[in-house]
Amino acid sequence: MSGESAPPLGFEKHDHKACVAQALAAADARCSAEGLRLTPVRRKVLELLLQEHRALGAYAILDLLRDAGFGSQPPVAYRALDFLAEHGFVHKIERLNAFVACAHPGKTHSPAFMICRLCDAVAEAQSTPAKGALGDAARAAGFQIEKTVVEAEGVCPACLDKAEA
Repeated sequence: MSGESAPPLGFEKHDHKACVAQALAAADARCSAEGLRLTPVRRKVLELLLQEHRALGAYAILDLLRDAGFGSQPPVAYRALDFLAEHGFVHKIERLNAFVACAHPGKTHSPAFMICRLCDAVAEAQSTPAKGALGDAARAAGFQIEKTVVEAEGVCPACLDKAEA
């Protein structure tokens, strides 16, 4: 990644149908190019997470899969989530024990998540932990950072607008 900071994705207004369609098309193309198998259930889980634009737990995903005519056993959802997370299509939000579609799939990055404590909406931004205070501390300790999970809790713009109205 370059040194540029991309704006966070997740809270801004956008054409949601186009967003979901483009992300699914990109996932299909990437899987085809890399020889990955995006099964119907994996694709549906990704689609559900893209449609929601918020984090969903495995059991909420399982309920949505059942409603869509897919299996109703927990391993169905967990296997799909494991595949999607392993290949960078989704991220796990530790604080919520839930998953969110990646805003930058296919790119190696260290995401930072902003989580609305009122509606559980999640925005993803780029973070550069190796360049900040954490990176300085790691270098001083002779530690090499391989992965970080940055999660900030607060209130999203939509919930702020509702509170002010």
